[in-house]
Amino acid sequence: LSLKDQFDNLDKHTQWGIDFLEKYAKFVKERIEIEQNYAKQLRNLVKKYCPKRSPKDEEPRFTSCIAFFNILNELNDYAGQREVVAEEMGHRVYGELMRYSHDLKTERKMHLQEGRKAQQYLDMCWKQMDNSKKKFERECREAEKAQQSYERLDNDTNATKADVEKAKQQLNLRTHMADENKNEYAAQLQNFNGEQHKHYYIVIPQIYKQLQEMDERRTIKLSECYKGFADSERKVIPIISKCLEGMILAAKSVDEHRDSQLVIDCFKSGFEPPGDFPFEDYSQNIYRTISDGTISTPKQEGMRIDSKTTVGKAKGKLWLFGKKPKPQSPPLTPTSLYTSSTPNGSQYPIFSIEPVHYCMSDIKTGKPRIPSFRSLKRGYLSLQGPALEDFSHLPPEQRRKKLQQRIDELNRELQKETDQKDALIKMKDVYEKNPQMGDPGSLQPKLTETMGNMDRLRMEIHKNEAWLSEVEGKVAARSDRRHSSDINHLVTQGRESPEGSYTDDANQEVRGPPQQHAHPNEFDDEFEDDDPLPAIGHCKALYPFDGHNEGTLAMKEGEILYIIEEDKGDGWTRARRHNGEEGYVPTSYIDVTLEKNSKGA
Repeated sequence: LSLKDQFDNLDKHTQWGIDFLEKYAKFVKERIEIEQNYAKQLRNLVKKYCPKRSPKDEEPRFTSCIAFFNILNELNDYAGQREVVAEEMGHRVYGELMRYSHDLKTERKMHLQEGRKAQQYLDMCWKQMDNSKKKFERECREAEKAQQSYERLDNDTNATKADVEKAKQQLNLRTHMADENKNEYAAQLQNFNGEQHKHYYIVIPQIYKQLQEMDERRTIKLSECYKGFADSERKVIPIISKCLEGMILAAKSVDEHRDSQLVIDCFKSGFEPPGDFPFEDYSQNIYRTISDGTISTPKQEGMRIDSKTTVGKAKGKLWLFGKKPKPQSPPLTPTSLYTSSTPNGSQYPIFSIEPVHYCMSDIKTGKPRIPSFRSLKRGYLSLQGPALEDFSHLPPEQRRKKLQQRIDELNRELQKETDQKDALIKMKDVYEKNPQMGDPGSLQPKLTETMGNMDRLRMEIHKNEAWLSEVEGKVAARSDRRHSSDINHLVTQGRESPEGSYTDDANQEVRGPPQQHAHPNEFDDEFEDDDPLPAIGHCKALYPFDGHNEGTLAMKEGEILYIIEEDKGDGWTRARRHNGEEGYVPTSYIDVTLEKNSKGA
C-alpha cells in the first residue's frame, strides 16, 4: 500500500515538473514579446526623428546634426540586436521547451500506463490467490462437518449401516475436495508471491527508474534553457557595445568651431560694411546768404566752388532717405549751377550726380533700412525669372564658390572624355592591327563626338574661369577701394567724385555716365545661400567601393550616405557624404531607403 502511495506521489511530482516547464516557457514567451515591443518602439522612435526630405536650411551639415543622425543609426542597429535576442530566445529556448514538453508528456503517460498495468496484474494475481484461499477454507470447513457427521452416526447405535456408509462417502468426498483446493491454493499462493516479488523488485523499480531519468532530463533541459536564455543576450553584447561606442564617437565628433565655420560660409556674402556717414554742414546756406548780401555780382568766369558748399548742397538734396531741406533756405542762384567754364569763357551747366551715386552706393553696400525691403527684392526676383548662368544674381563670395564648383565639375567631365578618347584610340589601334576583332571605322563617329564634347567642355571651362577671374578681381578692387575710401575720408577739405573718392581739385572731376555693369540684383545678394541639393533618402554601403574614376564616390562597407539623386536606369545612384562630398556609387552596392513623398515633393 505504501509503495502504491509512492507511485501516486511520483505521478504528482512528474506532473508538477511538466507544469513548471510550461510555466518557464510562458515566462520566456512574455520576455520575447517584451523584446519585440521594445525593438519596435525603438525603431519607431528612430523613424520619427530620422532625417526626412527636409528643406534646404535643415540639411544635416552641422556636426551636431550629423552626430545625432549617427546616434539614431546606432540606435536602429541596437533595436535590431534586440530583435536578434528575441528571435534567438524564440528559436533556441521557447520552441525547444514546447517541443520537449510535448515529448515529456508522451513519455510520462507511457511510463504511468506501464506502472498501472503492472499494478493491475498484481492485483489480479492477488484476487486469484485470495479466491483459492477462501475456497480451500470453505472446503476444509465442509470436510470438518462431514467428519463430525460421520463420527456421530458411527457412534450412534440406532443408525443404520447405510447411513453410516453414506456419511463415510461424504467425508471422503469432502476430504478429497479439500485436498484439491489446498493444492490449488498453494499453487496460486506460490504464483502470487512470485509475481509480487517480480512486481516490487523488477517491474516497479524499472518504471520508477524511467520516471527518474525522465525527470532528470527535464531538469537538465531546464538548465540548458537557462543557459541559452543568457547566451542569447550575451551573444549580442559585443555588437551592442559597438553601437554604444559608435554613439560615443558620434558625441566626440561634434566640433563647435566647424559648425561656426559652416554658419559663416553659409551666410558669407562678400559685401563690405557700409561706410561712415559724412558730416552734413547745414550752416553753409547761412554763410552763403550773408555772402550774397555783401557781394552784388559774383564772379562767373574761372569761378571755383568751395568743396564744403558742393558737399552741403549734394547732401541737402538727398531726400530719398535723408531729410528734406527746410523751406526757409534761400534758393540757389543761377550761377551756382555752373561748376566749370570753357576756354573761350562760356559757362556750361553741370548737374551733380553725386547725391544719386551716394544713394545707390549706400543701397548696394548697406543693409536694408525699410521693413519691406526683402519683399521688394522677392518681387523683383520673381520678375527676373530663373537664375543666371554666370551666377551674377548671387553675392560675390557665393558666386565665386558656385563658379569654382562648376569649374571643378567641368574638369571632371573633361577628364572622363579624355579617358574615353584615349580608350577609343587604343581600341582603334587594336582593330587596325587585328581586323578580325572589329572595324576601326565604326569607332570614328564616337571618337568625333568625344572630341566635340572635349572642345565644348574646354570652352565652358574657359568661360567660367573668365567669370571667376572677374569676380575675384571685383572682390580685390572693392577691398582696395574700401581701404582708400577709409583713408580719404579723413581729409575734411575735398570733393566727392562719382566713384565715391575725394579730390582736392574741382577740375579733376570726371562727369561720366552712371555705371551700368552692376546687376540690378547685386544690392541684396547677401540673402542668397549656397545650399546643396536636398537629400531624398539615405543608403547603407553593403560592399566597399574604391571610386577611382572621376565623378564616383569611394565608400566603405557599412558607411551611411545621403541619396540626392535616384538611379536613372544606368545602375548608378548619386550620393553625398556627411562632409558634403558628392559622387556616384553603384546601386547594387548599397541598400537604399527613400523617404515617403520624395517623388511628389
